[in-house]
Amino acid sequence: MDPPVVLADEPTGNLDRASGQKIIGLLRGLNRDLGKRVVIATHGPGVAGDCQLVVRLGNGEASQK
Repeated sequence: MDPPVVLADEPTGNLDRASGQKIIGLLRGLNRDLGKRVVIATHGPGVAGDCQLVVRLGNGEASQK
């Protein structure tokens, strides 16, 4: 199996900061090194800040930041 898209729902949600950073590093590596699209659902502004594209969902609408 070699999926083109990786879906990650709150991948750092219950982790300490160091472990969370490692997970984000792994996801970034999948994108950078293997060309995978990574879609992350998060409530963490720090995680969103590391992303190339941020889409916010609220009040039934999606907006790109």
